[in-house]
Amino acid sequence: MFLTGVLIIAAVLIGWVSTGYSQLRSGRGKEGSPDTINPGTTPAEAEEGKHEPHSIIRKYIFSEDHKTIGKQYMITGIFWAVVGTTLSLLFRMQLGFPDMRMDWMRPILGRWINESGKLDPEFYLAMVTMHGTIMIFFVLTAGLSGTFSNFLIPLQIGARDMASGFLNMLSYWFFFVASLVMFTALFLETGPPNGGWTAYPPLNAIKEAAQGSAMGMTYWIASMALFIISQLLAGINYITTVINLRTRGMSFSKLPLTVWAFFLTAVLGLLSFPVLFSAVLLLLFDREFGTSFYLSDLYIAGEALPNLGGNPIVYQHLFWFLGHPEVYIVLLPALGITSEIFAVHCRKPIFGYRAMVASMIGITFLAFLVWGHHMFVSGMNPFLGSIFMFLTLIIAVPSAVKVFNYLTTLWKGNIHFTPQMLFSIGLVSFFITGGLTGLILGNSVIDIHLHDTYFVVAHFHFVMGGVSSFGFLAGIYHWYPKMFGRMMNPTLGHIHFWGLFIGIYLLFFPMHYMGIAGFPRRYYAFTSYDFMKDVFGDMNRFITLAAILVHTANVTFLFNFFYSMFYGKKAPQNPWKANTLEWTSPIKLMHGNWPGEIPAVYRWPYDYSKPGAKEDFIPQNVPYSQTPESNLPHENELIPLETQIERQNLNDQFKQPH
Repeated sequence: MFLTGVLIIAAVLIGWVSTGYSQLRSGRGKEGSPDTINPGTTPAEAEEGKHEPHSIIRKYIFSEDHKTIGKQYMITGIFWAVVGTTLSLLFRMQLGFPDMRMDWMRPILGRWINESGKLDPEFYLAMVTMHGTIMIFFVLTAGLSGTFSNFLIPLQIGARDMASGFLNMLSYWFFFVASLVMFTALFLETGPPNGGWTAYPPLNAIKEAAQGSAMGMTYWIASMALFIISQLLAGINYITTVINLRTRGMSFSKLPLTVWAFFLTAVLGLLSFPVLFSAVLLLLFDREFGTSFYLSDLYIAGEALPNLGGNPIVYQHLFWFLGHPEVYIVLLPALGITSEIFAVHCRKPIFGYRAMVASMIGITFLAFLVWGHHMFVSGMNPFLGSIFMFLTLIIAVPSAVKVFNYLTTLWKGNIHFTPQMLFSIGLVSFFITGGLTGLILGNSVIDIHLHDTYFVVAHFHFVMGGVSSFGFLAGIYHWYPKMFGRMMNPTLGHIHFWGLFIGIYLLFFPMHYMGIAGFPRRYYAFTSYDFMKDVFGDMNRFITLAAILVHTANVTFLFNFFYSMFYGKKAPQNPWKANTLEWTSPIKLMHGNWPGEIPAVYRWPYDYSKPGAKEDFIPQNVPYSQTPESNLPHENELIPLETQIERQNLNDQFKQPH
């Protein structure tokens, strides 16, 4: 009954907040200002929206509208980010001040504060496990991709909604239930899962192995199974929508780089998540039904297991076949968002559009071939290790192409240093830092010595944590006016950026030195080792203080996000003067996205600062015949094609809202 009540209350709150209170208030947008691109809705056009649901439950909770679902993903992702980062702050306090008594936390943590007033070691391992799982899967995968793929794909390709609104709704609620199961695991009497976010056997295949290996790990497996189903449903929807529902004139060569990124991310997830699903399913069989997929006659606590024929390395292969594509599942959406923001706020075309698309396709392909570099110390054949090392270093090439194109786009641009632009620049900085350390770890000779040290922790927090979270935040600052009809406070946005950017470098950069010195990860305390306690004790305390700075900066964002939703300045139709189609839809979000016909597309999305143009941006739906003063010779040749586009009849899929 308790869980049912929590589910209902959370569902109502997420549905209400995700729609934005500002959407329910009258006078959304600037009073008296007409929609300049969609100058009104005729009675006939109003018929387009007659199928909009009027029930509160169907409209705001179990909604099939892609915009509402995107905001539901965002609110849920922000909640999980608060939970995940709070856990990290708690175990950083333990690492920085291992002798500090935490009796003041007993009312919250209860029995996880032991009799000596310190954090229980078993709970420390549980917090590390839950932090990794929550941040990687629930925040950086579902939160980032679920928010912006849902909200932007139909708007940017000119579609009424996703290909299947019901499937879209189902994907979110599978994710929500998975979240609830994982959250419940934190409060189990037998202890939360504490075998690491990778859930390696044999530790996690034997229910009696550790305190959290019993019911806690079973909850973890159930939650991950539900989460994977959610991602598969969403991925199928994204791919189908991009392929089938593009508006007239929207060829693949005219797609914004954001849509390319979301599309390729969905391809990655659709091909890799089933492998993880099979891995955790076989793990469940070993735990519950006595099978031997991962277990053999190992000696545990002096006794041989009654299993034969299993191999725990099989799980590692299955897990990391998803695990490394997962890196790019969280990176590609952030990089796509950055591409869009760079072009808009540098007021110039993105440099090397085709090279950017080719690099993302190359990353998508190579991501499936490099999983073995996580297993250099697992005893694999050295020749196989050299192949994985070569492929790992090769994947740096398309990544370097993206960095070069970002820096070239910045060169001589008319840069507007908005919060989202600062976060995008910070993202590129983290991508360079993490990429360089990735080259070091890609070399098997070095990786064998640095494996499972703080050097690895620093690397993937720069690449996955820094890049993806900055992409998430940049996207929120950029599309917040479109989502909620209000502007976020730019001053608070700048404070948030500088506190977070400086804090992340202070937090993770020293970990490289600790890793080279031999600091192993996942240790509860280092007080047993004199050189670690005496030489690096101060550095651990410094890192903990940097973590407090990061969390303080994020509190600024939370205040800005929710305050602006109610009291922020009302947003104009196109506050950033961007070219993509989402800014042509009415400022008041509507069912079906556009009144009447969907605008056709005549040009690519990055026509900024064209010589001779009246303004420094030309939206995608403006024909070349309307801009003769700024057309290049080859663009004048496209003018006859505009007549063909305008003569095309709209397909039923564009006429009927979902």
